Amino acid sequence: MVGHSGRKLGANPPARLLAFLDAVKMKSQATTICCLMLFLAIECSHYRSKVHIKDGDKLQHLEGRLKTGRIQAKCQGPCISASNCSQPCAQHFRGEIGFTCHQNKWQKSTETCTSLSVETLFKDFNTAARLSLAASSIPVHILDFRAPEPVESVAQGIRRNCPIDYACILDVVKSSEATSGNIAFIVELLRNISTDLSDNVTQEKMKSYSEVANHILDTAAISNWAFIPDKNTSSDLLQSVNLFARQLHVHNDSENLVDELFIQAKGLRINHNTPEKKFSFSTSINGTTEGLLGMIEIPRQELWKLPPNASQAISIAFPTLGAILKEVHLQNMSLPRPVNGLVLSVILPEGLKQVLFTFEKINKSRNARAQCVGWHSRKRRWDENACDTTLEITNKVKCLCNYTNMVMSFSILMSPRSIDNKVLDYITCVGLSISIFSLILCLIIEAAVWSRVVVTEISYMRHVCIVNIAVSLLIANVWFIINSNFHKKAQDSSWCVALTFFSHFFYLSLFFWMFFKALLIIYGILVVFRRMMKSRMMAIGFAIGYGCPLVIAGTTVAVTVPEKGYMRPDACWLNWDNTKALLAFAIPALVIVAVNLVVVLVVAVNTQRPSIGSSKSQDLAIIMRISKNVAILTPLLGLTWGFGVATLVEGTSLIFHIIFALLNAFQGFFILLFGTIMDHKIRDALRLRMSSLKGRSRAAENASLSPTNGSKLMNR
Repeated sequence: MVGHSGRKLGANPPARLLAFLDAVKMKSQATTICCLMLFLAIECSHYRSKVHIKDGDKLQHLEGRLKTGRIQAKCQGPCISASNCSQPCAQHFRGEIGFTCHQNKWQKSTETCTSLSVETLFKDFNTAARLSLAASSIPVHILDFRAPEPVESVAQGIRRNCPIDYACILDVVKSSEATSGNIAFIVELLRNISTDLSDNVTQEKMKSYSEVANHILDTAAISNWAFIPDKNTSSDLLQSVNLFARQLHVHNDSENLVDELFIQAKGLRINHNTPEKKFSFSTSINGTTEGLLGMIEIPRQELWKLPPNASQAISIAFPTLGAILKEVHLQNMSLPRPVNGLVLSVILPEGLKQVLFTFEKINKSRNARAQCVGWHSRKRRWDENACDTTLEITNKVKCLCNYTNMVMSFSILMSPRSIDNKVLDYITCVGLSISIFSLILCLIIEAAVWSRVVVTEISYMRHVCIVNIAVSLLIANVWFIINSNFHKKAQDSSWCVALTFFSHFFYLSLFFWMFFKALLIIYGILVVFRRMMKSRMMAIGFAIGYGCPLVIAGTTVAVTVPEKGYMRPDACWLNWDNTKALLAFAIPALVIVAVNLVVVLVVAVNTQRPSIGSSKSQDLAIIMRISKNVAILTPLLGLTWGFGVATLVEGTSLIFHIIFALLNAFQGFFILLFGTIMDHKIRDALRLRMSSLKGRSRAAENASLSPTNGSKLMNR
């Protein structure tokens, strides 16, 4: 604060006394004495309180940390599911702690406890505030610390007290505890500085600004970000830092602008004749000695776009911001995957569009697949379309990203746990090829022997089921191959929606036709003397086989497409992270597999039991008959898909994934083998068909060699 004479109020009592006397502009000696006595009384009171605070400073500071860092008292009322309550913060903190009842326990959900305010930021520079606090005649409501302080006045305080380097706020901010409320206050502080004080950003201002940001990016503060009510706070921090750095002027060819533990910044002077430029970062995470590497490269062809006059490029590295984004958006399914590297921001001149990034992985597991992404500041989420992955090895990923004013920060996301093994890819490729060929051969055989095998209503419907199972699986496999080769960039197009819909529909049709076949088996076992009409059975079969899948697939599209949650971000298949659309396939499939398993058990039990006094050979024959029935029904009823449940469990052995891939990739071959070739009626019909063809060929050959035909040829 500046006095009327233009001098700042000093930190020591004599200086404050001179400023005070100068400010009151006394007109008489009596007035001077009265003012002097009042000032001394205020100073003594302030000095006693200061000494008291100094004596108990460490104890009070530690006590405050314990009270705000840990939940001291939870709600006392009954814990009813989804109910909420709140408790006041510890002493010397404003705000409250919110709790939510989850699984019959009160769990912390939000926290707004803050010890910072505009007054505390500038308390050493604002004697007027001290005088007002000490004066006994001031009304009590003015001393109410629960009233929130407007953050907008911070800019005015900085302009008055430390306009050169913002140093006047550093000590107060860095000594404050990183509670959720203080973090939110500091982010708002940085946001206001970026918007109101970014007209002449110097390196000194940038360093002070980064020290403030570094305080709330500390690894010890990560857990507290999750309890900030405004879940966009971390996005606001990232955008504020980028906006402030954009106004910084780089004077040298290469400068290390900021070198804090949790934020680093570098600057370069560039022009159209500059060779390829690189920024390299190495920062530690979680206190490790090894640095996590990150590199930004501006390609030479991009630098050619610059004008002849010099420009600048600034880059910023955040080693912990990725974890904060993940923690804050833990309940927000737009960020389902953790960040697996540094978050790198870059500020480039107009005209430059593409940048190369190299990220070292935090999780270097072979299963940790990576996806290059950019943070969209307006949508406040990671944008998968902003980058392409050009190279990925065990510990490193290279990305080619498109830089815009909305997308200035980039990183890599770790894909959901998946098995990345060449053996599985090979099994899937070979198995699908054999299955497609087997299914086509199965349909050809069914067409060749159809008239000879569809004698009764049950046999007719049995072969109708086999044909439709083969057709559904054949088309589903073809769609699967198309989906696997469909470029992910087209995922927002109607083509990707169509691919996902038809894949979903035909895989469901496969399961529902297998379900109808199981119903036919039960019908054949339980109903002996009374048979249903063939037309009615056909109507029921097609209603179940194609009607139910159409309803489920159509409803899934109608519900999830408007929310943009129908497809996965990296593939044309049902989404899981945002809308759980995958359940529209998983639930019907698993229910059908369970029902069909019961049917197989019923068939095994109803297989002819050995009579009294039967021989061991008869017992063995029955066991073989049961085994044959189970082997035939397992692929026809889709029981092999039951192994998919084991693959969903985290940490499942690779052998389960291999078994699942083998059984389902070769399902078409198994249908040909057990559903067609091993059926003796089909084999007999094929023999008759082949004999008939041979008989016709011999008859035609004999007819062509007869004398009558010979004379006709001679006459011609």
